[in-house]
Amino acid sequence: MNRIATPEGTKAILNKYPFAFQKKFGQNFLIDPRVLDKIIAAADITKEDCVIEIGPGIGSVTQALLENAGKVISIEIDDQLIPILKEEYGHNEHFKLIHKDVLKVDLKSLIEEESPNRKIKVVANLPYYITTPIIMMLLEHNLPIESITVMVQKEVADRMASKPGNKQYGAITVAMNYYCSTSLVANVPQNCFMPRPNVDSAVIKLSLHEKSIVDVDNAEQMLKIIKAAFSQRRKTLLNTLASNGNLGLDKEDLKNALEESGIGASTRGETLSLEDYAMLSNFIDNYRKKLIDK
Repeated sequence: MNRIATPEGTKAILNKYPFAFQKKFGQNFLIDPRVLDKIIAAADITKEDCVIEIGPGIGSVTQALLENAGKVISIEIDDQLIPILKEEYGHNEHFKLIHKDVLKVDLKSLIEEESPNRKIKVVANLPYYITTPIIMMLLEHNLPIESITVMVQKEVADRMASKPGNKQYGAITVAMNYYCSTSLVANVPQNCFMPRPNVDSAVIKLSLHEKSIVDVDNAEQMLKIIKAAFSQRRKTLLNTLASNGNLGLDKEDLKNALEESGIGASTRGETLSLEDYAMLSNFIDNYRKKLIDK
């Protein structure tokens, strides 16, 4: 089979099957084999791996995944694409197709049923409008995933890899730092897709931590503090946490806790690292306990 991830290969598939692009699914098919090679290399896929592919489209990346992985489970939402994927890859015993919205798939059960003994890696070309919900779902659900290699909007990639104090640094950056390390694989210009999108893209790899990289007693509370801290970027940490944190402290006690922690009430959330948030969460826990014990 000729490579689909080329202008000629993509045109051949689109001419072979009845298909209409749907804007709501953000469909842009990769036509640059060099980018495809970088995705496969970065994901470090071997025959020992099971790859969960989100948004296979017409199978541009699926084709290469099947050449390299032990098993590929592709999850596609678009009715039009199911016949294409079935005809092109349904004969392959290492391929499974799921016609569903990935946010509604019980991935933990799927992994247990389909590939309990293989390493699990995720590869995805995500619609830009739903990138963050899908990535956070993968990270938060305690799935046995080793890595996520994903094509996203360049602006989103920059946000995920940004540092404290940077204007692109946000709650998603800090939360992702808790779950994984992020590395940029490749910048992907608009002309690498058909049809051509309006923005540049990037491939990033998220390598999940085997164990927590910070000492935090209550991760759920820490993530709640992070989300609250960035809810109103121009406001101080005291004001954002007092209005959005729901931390069981009134504003005066919260102010005292922030000052005693060394972070300070007038600090802004965008200047703090993951380690700072872990320390602050632990400090607030202990401060609240001291108030209860009085």
